[in-house]
Amino acid sequence: MSAARPFLRTATTLTTLILGASMLTACGTADRLANVGKEPAFSSIEDPSRRPNYQPVRLPMPEAPVVEKRANSLWRAGSRAFFKDQRAARVGDILTVNIQINDKAQLQNQTTRTRTGKESLGVPNLFGLEASTNTILPDTATAASLLSTNSASNSVGNGQIQRQEQINLQVAALIVQILPNGNMVVQGKQEVRVNYEMRELTLNGIIRPEDITSANTISYEKIAEARISYGGKGQVSDLQQPRWGQQVIDIINPF
Repeated sequence: MSAARPFLRTATTLTTLILGASMLTACGTADRLANVGKEPAFSSIEDPSRRPNYQPVRLPMPEAPVVEKRANSLWRAGSRAFFKDQRAARVGDILTVNIQINDKAQLQNQTTRTRTGKESLGVPNLFGLEASTNTILPDTATAASLLSTNSASNSVGNGQIQRQEQINLQVAALIVQILPNGNMVVQGKQEVRVNYEMRELTLNGIIRPEDITSANTISYEKIAEARISYGGKGQVSDLQQPRWGQQVIDIINPF
């Protein structure tokens, strides 16, 4: 009875996981059924700092520099225009982020492993007790050869990765936070719906005011802690995803 308890606990845990996944999938299925024949809905425009999962960025900051004020001066330090600096500088200002990613990688790996083992154990002499082994072991057993094992394993692995990614996009980002050292936290989101397919681009990161050009643009490689996501949702994206049952089996299958 005690040996069956671990199996019952494992079966109960597995059943709970399957039921939980089924409930979550049922909710997602209900939403999909309710939106049959409808375009993917746009998300509402809202303040990013008021989202439930929003977390202000906290990083080690240097000491604040002493600001030198020049009385009766028409020129402002850091300004790129004589009359007014058009670059984004305050919370709520907008700037354009240029995303030009051209990444290519090719990796190839091959592994071969072979191992053979053989073990043999015998007790020819053991204080004269070797003669009484037949009283405990079968008649065919001999003290000179009590245990013999053989093992062999062979493993061959080949791996190859070839990928090429090219993205050329522009997105308007919003300044949501200014750090104590003057660096700014930006967030941008863009949604485009075409023929029942929603394409979504999101961007988060930290920029320096000095990296913003006079045209109020900045290149993506100058964004620290950059988080760029480009994907979609809709009929085509749904067909490209494996069914939830297949995903669950891939997770729990140990073989």
